[in-house]
Amino acid sequence: MGDRNRTAWLLGAAGFLLGALVGYLYRPPAFLIGQLPFDVVISRGTSLTGFDQMYIPVAETSFNYLLGGGVIGAIAGIVAALLLKRTGR
Repeated sequence: MGDRNRTAWLLGAAGFLLGALVGYLYRPPAFLIGQLPFDVVISRGTSLTGFDQMYIPVAETSFNYLLGGGVIGAIAGIVAALLLKRTGR
């Protein structure tokens, strides 16, 4: 793998992580308890039992925010790497 491909992978991965963090921070709040914890979001609410199961749709939506932010961040990172490649840096 060449240096330029490596840069694209690294900036894409960094963009994914940064975008996922932003998506996680801006996830919607659940009724009465606020934002759900990371372990509930990452499992899409499968660990919830009893009355807490009413928060499963919020957990799924929060996961979608996390994943969507990550994908947008990865795309932005790869585009940045391609632009750097085009300018010759």
